Amino acid sequence: MKCGDNMEELTKEEVLHVAHLARIGLSEEEIPKYQKSLKKMIDEIDKIKTMNDFDPDMMISPCTNKVPLESNLVDNVPNNDMLTNVPKKKGNFIEVPVMVNE
Repeated sequence: MKCGDNMEELTKEEVLHVAHLARIGLSEEEIPKYQKSLKKMIDEIDKIKTMNDFDPDMMISPCTNKVPLESNLVDNVPNNDMLTNVPKKKGNFIEVPVMVNE
């Protein structure tokens, strides 16, 4: 995939390659939509690359303000107090339902 060329959209093969890398499946109807939208993203990235006063260090942290932490945080909660209202527990651990499908 060449960035910065004058194509209106990416090729079908380029879109399918990006979809494969992202581990997503695309239907035939979705491919034209992504051909244009991915090309727009690449064009916006190219605009950033061509900026004369682009400073990569600014991308790390554009703000130098220090954010104060809350002063009323509790340091440590005893396990017995924490586990009192837990619906399911196993020893000192809280049991939660599995949310990942395999």
